[in-house]
Amino acid sequence: MVLPSKITTQSAEATQRLGAEFGHSLLEKGSGLPKVLCLWGELGSGKTTFVQGIAKGIGIASRLLSPTFIIVRRYDIPKTEIVLYHLDLYRMRGNTDIEGLGFKDMLKDPNALVVIEWPERLGTFLPVRRIDARFAVTEGDQHTIDIKEV
Repeated sequence: MVLPSKITTQSAEATQRLGAEFGHSLLEKGSGLPKVLCLWGELGSGKTTFVQGIAKGIGIASRLLSPTFIIVRRYDIPKTEIVLYHLDLYRMRGNTDIEGLGFKDMLKDPNALVVIEWPERLGTFLPVRRIDARFAVTEGDQHTIDIKEV
């Protein structure tokens, strides 16, 4: 996938397919992309659906569940040394909460792919080098996803 990209999807299935394509591109050798993906958008805008697609695209067969209540889920990516960390920071309320997650360690891990829902909750921990995907619901339940490297 070439960045930047602005895509409109018509269904959850299309959003998942886009996520799968994007996830696959993240693992390509020499992609040069950051290992942190921040997903911005309101509730119901397609963030978790997109992450489910990413998981499929990188070979994770188990069903990816939203980590809303446990904050972080960790998945081993088959046939690689890479680990997917899926964070949902909706319930986080400040730097003290973030410090307890081991977030800094995730960012230091050269074999980590970190996908963050509600990155605005990171405050001063928001990584400078990252990919931002901004989700919005438009007319007719279409979803726009605007992806840029920061």
